[in-house]
Amino acid sequence: MQKKDKSDYMILAVSHALDLLEQFHGEGVTELGVTELAKRLKLHKNNVFRLLATLEARGYVEQNRVTGNYRLGLKTLEIRQTMIRQMALLPYAKPVLEELVRECDETAYVSILKENLSVYLYGVESRATVRVISRLGSRLPAYCTAAGKVMLASLTEPELERYLGRMELAPYTPNTIIDRSRLREHLAEIAAAGYAIDNEELEIGVRGVAAPIHDYRAVVVGAVIISGPTMRFTDERIATELVPMAQKAAEAISVKLGYAGATAE
Repeated sequence: MQKKDKSDYMILAVSHALDLLEQFHGEGVTELGVTELAKRLKLHKNNVFRLLATLEARGYVEQNRVTGNYRLGLKTLEIRQTMIRQMALLPYAKPVLEELVRECDETAYVSILKENLSVYLYGVESRATVRVISRLGSRLPAYCTAAGKVMLASLTEPELERYLGRMELAPYTPNTIIDRSRLREHLAEIAAAGYAIDNEELEIGVRGVAAPIHDYRAVVVGAVIISGPTMRFTDERIATELVPMAQKAAEAISVKLGYAGATAE
């Protein structure tokens, strides 16, 4: 059986939406109307209007109420900024994580907070026979993972309220914190301590520690996580070895991103 080309799986409406967004890429192009977009895309105006309505509802375009034309929305800027952070983060993270794993022989990752989830961008696996299944590329709930909690702890009060207001706190394990007041208190403790611990809150048998990565603005843009089986992640080892290691690695990446330390906050 002949293998299909990826182009055979393209969704036409999605392709048209991307074509529409690309019309705003060009020198001197700031706003475009429905008629002009229909002409450029060779689509009926009704189809263009429906595409614009969908993109506007998601924040990818916005309408100038004075001219009636459309321009790129804030969501496109957010994605661009996320891409820039990822591109800046990964080259610095790789050697630091490799050194970290050589020191502790546990699996380590770098994660960012995106759309209420902790997204694992890059990881280096432990050489140990018993280890956690790779979470590279995973999108995990932030409120019950070490990386997610350490990033949530950096949010402003309004940002945290918005997060809690739209999240359903599901109990993945008996240790998952699902009470909003208790979670707020827990995140405040994490912010004061400078690290977070996943005490089998997402998965029984797995613990983790995480420390925040700051950029040159002193903004938390990610986290370093060390993850492994509970039998090796004892309270004593976490406190005396793994937390300091995670903080050291996060600080090394932060410095490379231009972070000047606590005095910059």
